[in-house]
Amino acid sequence: MKVYGIDHVQIAMPPGAEERARAFYQDLLGLTEVPKPANLARRGGAWFRSGALMLHLGVEQDFRPARKAHPAFLVEGLAELIGRIHQAGYETLTDVPLEGYERVHVFDPFGNRIELMERI
Repeated sequence: MKVYGIDHVQIAMPPGAEERARAFYQDLLGLTEVPKPANLARRGGAWFRSGALMLHLGVEQDFRPARKAHPAFLVEGLAELIGRIHQAGYETLTDVPLEGYERVHVFDPFGNRIELMERI
């Protein structure tokens, strides 16, 4: 037996906020929305993909953003992405250096922390 990978990461979002999720994750970060299976679609939320990365946003009725726990996305063109993020009105936060990476944090429209990392 072995654990060998991650199928997807799920983070929470408030009810009825799918359009805001699409604006951030699809339009700003460039992920592609994928259809949810019919039996899960009625719950709301949205699923996104980019290559092997799968991100699920699930609706949580008593939503509280994840301010510490977070996914970290590997990106190419971090400086350009940071510019787009700032232009869209979001702030980025730098953290202590991590050898081999440039990285920043951004909070999605719901306050969830997202780390963006580029190998250098």
